Amino acid sequence: MDKLKSVLSGEESRREDRTILEGVCLLFLPRIGLILFIVFYTFGNICALGSTMFLMGPVKQLKRMCDKTRALATTIMITCLVLTLCAAFWWKNFGLALFFVILQVLSFSWYSLSYIPFVRDAILRLVAMCMK
Repeated sequence: MDKLKSVLSGEESRREDRTILEGVCLLFLPRIGLILFIVFYTFGNICALGSTMFLMGPVKQLKRMCDKTRALATTIMITCLVLTLCAAFWWKNFGLALFFVILQVLSFSWYSLSYIPFVRDAILRLVAMCMK
């Protein structure tokens, strides 16, 4: 109960002996929370790509990434990874960084779906059907 009182009164934010885990869990904090989220999310996507390189081998993975069916998705995905970090650290535009995070989600999903036969065609047909 004392912990809850200290958090609600604001005394918790003045405490200096905060651990890394507590700092990461406080993603709602202005500026630093958003930067932590952007860095960890982008790093997670890079690790996901690296894990597939570990499973298939780097050369085979790079060849598959550059296939004609995945080339555009790969380019957009890697561009979004880079632009997210640029928007957060270099341009200091956090709205743009969040926009690029959303594009990361969409592009990584589209890239991942390219490994399942005919799924992207089915999704395009479903979207076209919903638009009518």
